[in-house]
Parts: sequence; structure tokens; C-alpha cells
Amino acid sequence: MSLGSALFELPSPFDAPGNRVLMLEPPSADAERLRAQLLEDTYGRPYVVDDGERRYLHFDRSLIQSAMRLAAPNALDVRYTQKMMSFLLFQTRPRRIVLIGLGGGSLVKFCRCRLPAAQLVVVDNNPDVIALRGAFCVPPDGPGLQVLEADGADYLGRTDKGIDVLLVDAFDRRGYAAGLAGQEFFEAAKAKLAGSGVLVVNLAGDETAYAGLIGTVMQVFDDQVVVVPVREDDNQVLLAFKRAGFEPNWRQLRNLAKELRARYGLDFPDFLVKIERAAKLGLARREAERGH
Repeated sequence: MSLGSALFELPSPFDAPGNRVLMLEPPSADAERLRAQLLEDTYGRPYVVDDGERRYLHFDRSLIQSAMRLAAPNALDVRYTQKMMSFLLFQTRPRRIVLIGLGGGSLVKFCRCRLPAAQLVVVDNNPDVIALRGAFCVPPDGPGLQVLEADGADYLGRTDKGIDVLLVDAFDRRGYAAGLAGQEFFEAAKAKLAGSGVLVVNLAGDETAYAGLIGTVMQVFDDQVVVVPVREDDNQVLLAFKRAGFEPNWRQLRNLAKELRARYGLDFPDFLVKIERAAKLGLARREAERGH
């Protein structure tokens, strides 16, 4: 079966000729009605835009949720996803990873491919997003991988302690998932992390809308938080460290960053430069103060 062959397909109404839209609709669906809904931005389900080289996950026309190169489906094509992998500078061999927010599956595919020893659980509360996993080459569940339809906060409340890395990349049509922004959620996150665990959160959209979130994480994690801008994508990546009194050894990390670049093909030395700069400039504190 070719990618997306089980999905309803129609020519893209708002892209270059030859592009197509893949939708979770039956073969008998009314193409003209769907086309009108896409143009009016009233279509209520996630969909895929395919330009022949990449596939993009959309919840609406205004924002791309995820991107995948068809020639390299396991690669991280968007810069912010690459920077989220900077947790490997602080957790080089994670055994247990939890990802809240499947999206187009970029992070889960990279982790599954490049960290095969890790046990990976992915949680998403949108069954339509999960139903599109085949269009983005997300592998089926099996040893080492489980994709669950569940609320991320509810899952975190009932799962066992000992998570090495908790990745949060959870958005809906309105932006960052509101149910994953409060103090209760981040207290649960800290409680369920292992002693040297790392929380990584993707932040996007209106910065003033999530400035309060940054302040909450700083309070819960005793200011052991770094916020790194991702200028290419207009995102920010937040890293929070559970270990009490955590103080990075930047010199040792520079050597490690070179090793990780050779191992994974991502620019960890550049990631580290930006993380160190953000930490020393106190960017997390500055962003948090914008929320008051």
C-alpha cells in the first residue's frame, strides 16, 4: 500500500499545481464540499498536504504542525524538532521516553530509529492525528513503542515514576494545549521524572500566551530551566532539569556535543552554544517576567 492510499485525496485548493490534500474521509465524500471547507478554514479535522517532496500536517491553513521529507521519513526536517533532541546532551542514553503530542511523528520516528534501546510511549488525545500516522510513516506499535489515545495530563498522573525524558509537543487549533500548561501538570511531570530526568517543551505562537507557563515551570523546577529561541521556526524550546543543584559542565559538554553530532547527524555543538548563552543570559527569567 502506498503512503496515504487509504485516505481521501483531492488536488490542493491553495497550493501550487500538482500538490494534493489527504483527508480522513470515505471514498464517497463530496470533494467540492471538502474543497470549500478547506478554503474557508472550516474543516474540523487534521489533514495532510503533499507537494511531492514533503508532507505537512495541518489543523488549519495558518500553521504547519509537522513536516516530513518523503525521501527521508525518519529525519528531523524542522529545526525546532532537532533542538528538542538537545536533551541528549544531558541524558545521553535514555531508557524511558514519554512524548505527549504525536503530530506528524517526527520525534517518535527519530527516537525509535536512533535510540532503539529506549522504551517509547507516545500520548495524543486526538484520534484523527493518530489515524494519520501511516501517512507519516510512523511505525506500528510493538516492542519499544506504544502510541496511546489519551489525555497527556491524565496519562502522566497514572504512569509510573522513572521517566528519563518527557517531551511535550502538544498543540491544537488554538495553540499550545491549555490542559498541559498549569502548575499541576508540571508538578506531576517533575514527580514522574527520574532523578536526572529532563523535561523538554516546544513553545510556539504568541509568546505572551505562554510566558506564564515558563514562570510556572521555573517555580516547579526551582529555576533549573533554560529557554532557547529557535529563530528559524519562530519557536522556543524549554528545558527543565529535575536534579537538585544541576549545574552543567559546559567544557565537558562541548566535547560531548561533537560526539553526538558524529553519532546522530544533528548540530549539537550549535545547540549547546545557544543553550549555554540562554542559560547565562537568563532568558527563561526574562520570558517569565513578560507574563506578569
